[in-house]
Amino acid sequence: MQKDYSNIAADQLIDRLWQELTRAPHDKHHEWRTPVLATQGIHETGPQARTVVLRHADAALWTLRVYTDSRSPKCAELLAQPLAQLTFWSKRLHWQIRVSAFATVESFGDQVDAAWEKVKQTPAATDYLSEFSPGQTQSSSSTRSKLTDISMMNHHLAILSFKIFSFDWVSLNKDGHLRAKLTPPNSLRWLVP
Repeated sequence: MQKDYSNIAADQLIDRLWQELTRAPHDKHHEWRTPVLATQGIHETGPQARTVVLRHADAALWTLRVYTDSRSPKCAELLAQPLAQLTFWSKRLHWQIRVSAFATVESFGDQVDAAWEKVKQTPAATDYLSEFSPGQTQSSSSTRSKLTDISMMNHHLAILSFKIFSFDWVSLNKDGHLRAKLTPPNSLRWLVP
């Protein structure tokens, strides 16, 4: 049976959300590890949504972090319009959260260097070393080039940081759905589900 959250204090619900969000990057089976990121497309493409991998969550700063290829369309979209949403769904909790945030794109600097030091030790490194941009048309004769020590320094890793300004939380419950809007630091408004 699901817990009734209708009488929970704002700080308790916010703490519970952050508990799940900070766990997700470290638990490959956590449902919130792979949210859907929605951005405003450019060149009249309309809204764009795609699954990303959550790499870090910071409850004190109300920020989330994702890695991507700096040449990916989402970087250009967020540079043109930094408003974004991330949607998380948990079947286990029967919770959805829509995170509204301002995004920044970092493609160089100390944080990117530190992230690359970790990523370059993994199979995912090849994704950030490809000579091809994400979504680029590739001929059938093209193959991935062999990696060298020099190419290991010419990566395309970027960090997308999301400064959250609100959570829209929905709890689906057979006894009645609940919905709330939570904003920093500990504000909660109950909404009609």
